[in-house]
Amino acid sequence: MVHHISSAHLSIDQIEAIICQKATLVLSQESVDKINTCRTYLDEKIPKAEKPIYGVNTGFGSLCNIRISASDLSQLQYNLLVSHACGTGEELPTEIVQLMLLLKIQSLSYGHSGCSIQTIERLIDMYNAKIYPIVYQQGSLGASGDLAPLAHLCLPIIGLGQVHFQNNRYSGREINAMMGWDNLSLQSKEGLALLNGTQFMSACAVFTIIEARKCSLYADKIAAMSFDAFDGRIDAFHPAIHAIRPHHGQVKTAQNMLEFLSGSQISVQEKNHVQDPYSFRCIPQVHGASKDVLRQVEETITIEINSVTDNPNIFPEDDLVLSGGNFHGQPLALALDYLCLALAEWGSISERRTYLLISGQRGLPAYLIKDAGINSGLMIPQYTAASIVSQNKQLCSPSSIDSIVSSNGQEDHVSMGANAATKGLRVLENLKTILAIELLNAAQGLEFRRPLKSSSTIESLFNQVREHVSFIDCDRELWIDIASIKGKLFAKN
Repeated sequence: MVHHISSAHLSIDQIEAIICQKATLVLSQESVDKINTCRTYLDEKIPKAEKPIYGVNTGFGSLCNIRISASDLSQLQYNLLVSHACGTGEELPTEIVQLMLLLKIQSLSYGHSGCSIQTIERLIDMYNAKIYPIVYQQGSLGASGDLAPLAHLCLPIIGLGQVHFQNNRYSGREINAMMGWDNLSLQSKEGLALLNGTQFMSACAVFTIIEARKCSLYADKIAAMSFDAFDGRIDAFHPAIHAIRPHHGQVKTAQNMLEFLSGSQISVQEKNHVQDPYSFRCIPQVHGASKDVLRQVEETITIEINSVTDNPNIFPEDDLVLSGGNFHGQPLALALDYLCLALAEWGSISERRTYLLISGQRGLPAYLIKDAGINSGLMIPQYTAASIVSQNKQLCSPSSIDSIVSSNGQEDHVSMGANAATKGLRVLENLKTILAIELLNAAQGLEFRRPLKSSSTIESLFNQVREHVSFIDCDRELWIDIASIKGKLFAKN
């Protein structure tokens, strides 16, 4: 598959297809023309410019009033890239680095950034060759763009930094030599165009949304299995209830629950209880609210990935070079904080269902184990889920409300969107573990409803679990079961 980089709208679905189908990136002729027009305009404007142009022939940040001579413009861009590579912490997963490259190429292709065609083609060559720079998770304020992460992303084009390639680690100079590539010399504005931008935040956000969609579906399916294991009342999912409070996510979740439970012998049997606890009865309302957040956040992210987010912005057709703030991550910071809450709530209600399954109610044995006492059964996985839920609550403290002045006061309000992005990755990973624990309990609980069967959908999911995790008839190392279910459920494509 070949994907042509152009100004055509790029959706998250398209990005997922590009990644899953291992598409080769190629610049469209439209993009080539826009990039060359912008670069030519800038090259012609600089010698004629009487006033300083920020980032082109000036210093950066609070050094914006220092004019740089024409002979030093290339050195200025080199120094910018090197000095800003101050990332620390854990390495960003390569699948997110891949997204960073894609989104950076997309943003530069619009012809408002001043990058040369050679620089953008080098980023494309790296992407197509599956050469992924080593980027660190800490260091961005999410305000003047993701400066430190993007510096690490782009260091290899000048022969610096490090990359992952074919399961090995190489320096930028080594990989360029291996590929027969020259170390590029950056022209005016290019370093700033590479470093300014929200592609670290955006890549984390796109990855989180794609994975959150999977979690949304699994949360409903696992909840349906837990529902039958707990012998719940299906009345709560009746369409009439949701028609009179028609939030999109709520209606969709209720439909999912009815579909997933269709044909279940357990759900239609006569019940002795009149109502279920909220973690079962309110699945449509709680899961649905998180679905609605996903839709809202996806709208913000989609606008961002189709935008130019560096500075200054160049408009050749209007003879304008304008210094603004498109690099500021506030839209993403707020959206990512909101997304964290939505993910955490799926985990919160999941843990409550796990708690009820082991509580010894509705004819289920305490801790879902025979001979409880000598066996602890599934007592402690609930502890684990509870501890992770608590950590998610702490991680959901909003990053976007914080700001620390930097660059000697020039950058006096920052978004902290990068922190929102990385904590979103942690909340996402935690959610997957919580759902795996619920599924372990739900499958165990379902066995105690035999010989009655659940629906074909739920029995299929049950069989997937049993391919990797057997019925627990006595105590064993349950961390193995949790890891096995999580690995199977959320396996990478």
